[in-house]
Amino acid sequence: MDTAKTKVALVMPVHNRREITLQGIRSLDAMNSDGLDVRIYVVDDGSTDGTADAVEQTFPNVVLIRADGTLHYAAGTNCGIEHALEWEPEFVATMNDDAVFHPDFLKRLIHTARENERSIIGSLLLLWDEPHRVFQVGQTWDTLSGGWIIPNDVTIFNVSQEPFDVECIVGNCVLFPVEAIRECGLMDEKRFPHGWGDAQWLMRMRKSGWRLMVDPRSRVWCEPNNYPDALHTMPAREKLKALFVNERHPLNLKRQFVARWDSAPTHAEAAAAFAVYLGSLVGKAFDYGFKRRAHGPS
Repeated sequence: MDTAKTKVALVMPVHNRREITLQGIRSLDAMNSDGLDVRIYVVDDGSTDGTADAVEQTFPNVVLIRADGTLHYAAGTNCGIEHALEWEPEFVATMNDDAVFHPDFLKRLIHTARENERSIIGSLLLLWDEPHRVFQVGQTWDTLSGGWIIPNDVTIFNVSQEPFDVECIVGNCVLFPVEAIRECGLMDEKRFPHGWGDAQWLMRMRKSGWRLMVDPRSRVWCEPNNYPDALHTMPAREKLKALFVNERHPLNLKRQFVARWDSAPTHAEAAAAFAVYLGSLVGKAFDYGFKRRAHGPS
């Protein structure tokens, strides 16, 4: 007697990273899909480097959605989810393209989701240049430290070997029961077009009673983050633009405030954490100025 396969939609927004995108899809193409009916939805947001054509030619079974370059991360992900929901899957997994996926990553996510009622499951993220180091997993909220703290001393050797609860999950590779999306909606693409939308989205779901977990047996190797230049290294005009004008810049104050406001346990804790963050910026600026005066021009 045939058993119906579990329908799972994988959603990946991409833009101008052709070779990285192809690498990510290639690893998905090699995954273990026994018992699963999987469709991959790639939203190409106006790439000019031939990403969309390369995906279409190399992976004809991928559902390719071509956009005009105005979607960015959150709206690109939402667009893919909206298309995927028309297929009526049981689960939707959102993911970044700068990743290499273990062949069993998806089956392990689904197994853990089925074992834990009302749960959303993230993969264990690892760095692809240091494949034993855990990356962006296990954030904890600490108001007196300025908000979310990501541990940097976790490795594949000291992390829990069983699925574990977390306070927040980043969106690099997350499995959602469709019920969670229908209940809580999509990412807030208007307020968080370029970043933080995934954290706010997951926290919204957590506050609605969904359990957030990470399965360490579901492994994904990710490209390391590119961090912005430190404020003290920027010319004054560029510094002011980053802080007060350019909302796409990771250090923009409005962006930093809104990110805390919508992902903190409470609004009071968000406001207090932002005040701590501002104090740390002022302290760093004072310390840098003092050292420059003490040592003279270099």
